[in-house]
Amino acid sequence: MRFVTATTLCCTLLAGPALAEMGTMSQKSLYDRLGGRKAITLVVADFVGNVAHDRRINKFFAKANIPRLKRRLVEQICEGSGGPCTYSGRDMKSAHAGMGISGGNFNALVEDLGKSLNKFHVPKREQGELVAILAPTKKDIVEKP
Repeated sequence: MRFVTATTLCCTLLAGPALAEMGTMSQKSLYDRLGGRKAITLVVADFVGNVAHDRRINKFFAKANIPRLKRRLVEQICEGSGGPCTYSGRDMKSAHAGMGISGGNFNALVEDLGKSLNKFHVPKREQGELVAILAPTKKDIVEKP
């Protein structure tokens, strides 16, 4: 699903049920249903903005190289959703070691992502698939309950 313009979104949402009936949507990768790299980049930019304003977790990103963080997040989502990208960052365990991230911090991050996905009208099915792809990283990121 594309969420680049309101017109594209409107047309895609209207066509969605008909495409699903024909089985077309189930044949597309999650990457394609999210709208590809351009759409993922827009969501990531909004998501990082949410995190920057979230007092529960923004301290963890205070010294981060934000442009690089955005690039890595786009790569991670792109690759994980079946797109042509390759994630070039560090593994989650070493990237987050010693940060003291709690389960509550991780959940706050997921909430911030959900806000961006909802803002861009990403359907619940695709949101669920994306969260399922990212959820296994929790065990490598969270250091305390």
